[in-house]
Amino acid sequence: MQESETINSEHKKPCANCGAELKFKPGSHQLKCEYCGYEEFIEQTKSSFEELELQHYLKVVGENAYTNSIDLLNCKHCGANQHVEENYKSLSCVYCGEPLIREDIEQEGWILPGAIIPFQLDVSKARGIFKNWVGSIWFAPNKLKRAALDPEGLHGLYVPYWTFDTNLSATYQGQRGDYYYETRRVRTKNGMRTQQVQKTRWSPVSGSVKGFIDDILINASQKKRRNIPAKVSFWNMKELTLFNSKYLSGFVTEKYSVSLKEGHHQSFQEAKKIAHNWIRRNIGGDTQRIHHADIKLADETFKHVLLPLYISSYRFNGKEYHFYINGQTGALSGTRPYSFWKIFFLILFVILVITIIAIFAQ
Repeated sequence: MQESETINSEHKKPCANCGAELKFKPGSHQLKCEYCGYEEFIEQTKSSFEELELQHYLKVVGENAYTNSIDLLNCKHCGANQHVEENYKSLSCVYCGEPLIREDIEQEGWILPGAIIPFQLDVSKARGIFKNWVGSIWFAPNKLKRAALDPEGLHGLYVPYWTFDTNLSATYQGQRGDYYYETRRVRTKNGMRTQQVQKTRWSPVSGSVKGFIDDILINASQKKRRNIPAKVSFWNMKELTLFNSKYLSGFVTEKYSVSLKEGHHQSFQEAKKIAHNWIRRNIGGDTQRIHHADIKLADETFKHVLLPLYISSYRFNGKEYHFYINGQTGALSGTRPYSFWKIFFLILFVILVITIIAIFAQ
């Protein structure tokens, strides 16, 4: 399995007014010059994005049929490879915060994204969300508060995902359980009393279910540090738009490290869960048992999509902490350290106050 990588954002487009690099303006379909304010619309060449036929792609076409130039920098600390724009001489790693130095440029092919959800929040809004969250938590180390104020500490990242669509059909055998109650007399400390006891009446069932599953979403980032918390991993997939490399300008883009084949295997496990939910609803009753389910998928298609996320990383007392902000919704999730000395002095203060109150009470 290949290591996680990030791709070259685009062939950079200069500003028509001053010649500086144009960057994507979050929340819009425009490029903007940060120096003179010039803006340029991103042209949409199609009204919809293409769904790729999965089995044909796996068996005939191959996973690297569509390729693009990839400029990579390797983080010596965590091993992540990521793109650094040419106007940067150095940059911090998106995942671990360690410095990146421009060296050992590599190139590799990939399956081009079919669709993208562009960033809706710009970095100043994301930084404000992060700063407010840090300000609201108790006993945060001062280093964490400084990290929230660091303009270079928050990075916009397009995270790679596979999405799978399929027609699902399943036949099943199982049992339907219906609750009923019996009255029993039980002995207690105060004598005998009656009690309602729940029981289940089981009856055999069989049947079939079918339906269309849209957008089974599989994270295509392999390493554990790429596990995105559930709180920030919900995007409105109706906002997917046709991929255009101009949306990547000004952001880091990670290359998938979960292959299409492995992503498909994971998607089948998700489809299996969906099928079992459909079967349980079809069986009805109060509870269900599924003894056997023959699940079949047909007309499978897939897309490689990029989804927006802001990441802030820093180290405290030898431990790495990550903070994530959904670049579309603004949802935030992160682990936080506690300041030992702040807690220690609070406890000391409370003991002192209690002691003083006890002295005056005497």
